[in-house]
Amino acid sequence: MPVAVDIYEPAPLDSRADQVMVPMRDGVRLATDVYAGDNAGRLPAVLVRLPYDKCGRYTFMPQLSPCFNERGYAFVVQDVRGKFRSEGETVPFMHEIEDGYDTLEWIAAQPWSNGVVGMWGDSYFGYTQWAAVASGHRALKAISPGVTSVNLLDTFFWGGHDVPELYLAHYLATFWLDQLVYDFSVDWNSRPLACAFDEAFDRIGHRSAAVDRFLLGANGPLSIYPPGMHPFDRLTVPTLHRVGWFDNILQPAMKDYAALCARPDRAGLQYLLADAIDHENYHLRQYPLGPGDDHEKDDAALQKVLDYLTSDSLDFFDVVLRGRGRLDDMPRVKWFLGHDDWREAPSWPPPGTSEMTLYLSSPRLARSGPAGGGLSLQNEGSAGLVRWTHDPESLVQSSLVDPFSQIKEWPDEREIEKREDVLTFTSDRIAEHLDLAGPMSVTLRLASSAASMHIFAKLLDVAPDGSARCLARGQVRIVRPEIDRPELVSLSHTGYRVQAGHALRLHLASSDFPLYLPHPGTEENPWLTTSCVRNEQTLATGGSHPSSLQLTVLGSAAK
Repeated sequence: MPVAVDIYEPAPLDSRADQVMVPMRDGVRLATDVYAGDNAGRLPAVLVRLPYDKCGRYTFMPQLSPCFNERGYAFVVQDVRGKFRSEGETVPFMHEIEDGYDTLEWIAAQPWSNGVVGMWGDSYFGYTQWAAVASGHRALKAISPGVTSVNLLDTFFWGGHDVPELYLAHYLATFWLDQLVYDFSVDWNSRPLACAFDEAFDRIGHRSAAVDRFLLGANGPLSIYPPGMHPFDRLTVPTLHRVGWFDNILQPAMKDYAALCARPDRAGLQYLLADAIDHENYHLRQYPLGPGDDHEKDDAALQKVLDYLTSDSLDFFDVVLRGRGRLDDMPRVKWFLGHDDWREAPSWPPPGTSEMTLYLSSPRLARSGPAGGGLSLQNEGSAGLVRWTHDPESLVQSSLVDPFSQIKEWPDEREIEKREDVLTFTSDRIAEHLDLAGPMSVTLRLASSAASMHIFAKLLDVAPDGSARCLARGQVRIVRPEIDRPELVSLSHTGYRVQAGHALRLHLASSDFPLYLPHPGTEENPWLTTSCVRNEQTLATGGSHPSSLQLTVLGSAAK
């Protein structure tokens, strides 16, 4: 059966906005909506630059506009180059610095503008804020990037430390063909994998330049910033980093925040808003979602989300853009402790934390099912080994369908953990609440019969009924793994209360398919190879160099 392709065209223009085709320096015009509301005179502006249709239901910009207008801002929303109503070639990332600068220049020159601009938005339209910072335009005074990273291309290249995400490959193929969006399913069992999109591209009539340039044509890590123009080197404005504990882009987002806080010349500009949300803004408090909780489909649910999404950013903008209050009075860190409530802190991790180390033990049981081996506060005196087979023809299946909506799904991992190629290590039940607040990682002693291997690590909350749900994860490609050389796998950060009566579980595997690019068992490019080889993987525990889980906890770790 031919592949089915659904096409999404621009939604109707919103009657509250004035659309202007704003010229860029090369003559390309970008479709831009200006919402002023009932405001008169010269206003500060909040700019959003996005590729997902400025009028569409998915990003709900028309519905958000009153939140900004009622606080006295002009709200400016633009389709980026090559998307929906904007002109130009459809290639992500490559034009956003110049187009961001030219758009800020246009705003500053408008009769309704007072020349002061902030930027807001999530994901790709969080990235366009970093590109605008790189442009160095004088009108940009504050940014509030959410669930994003300064370089969203970092994990596309296979051959480095990262494991590329197949779902981001699918994103390039469906969102970046031309002005429209094409939704189609992909057979990830295609060989070679590089041909997985060909049937859909043939039916549509052209290919995605983004797939060919960034995915299949990449011979090394990709840079989207010219020399001397990295945003971290050009950042001079206060920044409110908005992250989600269940967001699939949390790892690079927190790396951005930590890197800037580590720079004496940038640390004073950094603010953090960390919530228990996923990429699509579903909140842990909503789980399991009821009929009226899905803001992607339910307008009443969306209305409940709008103020929540913008209130902290608007408070931030009021201080920076309008001079209403002092930045010194704003919390440096506002964070949500899952299963509890909001907290404030002068830094992240918050003061009063300590490191808890749990050692992987009883490796002989690690392949015996969900409970598996142990996680213990005491290291086993003697070393132990567990071996498993990575079979590229029988990959560990992804439990999530849509990694952007983890809270909406939040699957039970127990079925996956029954496999013999999934290792599990579980702690005793916790007698008192354990509050996690900060970075987490695992240190693993690994070996493989192959020259490299993938390792996927998940930290799970195991409820009294046995259900096991993922709190945090990390995955890396390890080159020439050696038992005597420990490997560190970051699980990023969290703010989460493991409730009394629950347990923690570490889940290790060599694949997570089809969310992540599978290792073929050889050093051939997985996109191009048509063959694969089984590998034998080994994990060592105990002894003088144990494998362990490192957690940051509130209070003393001696529990």
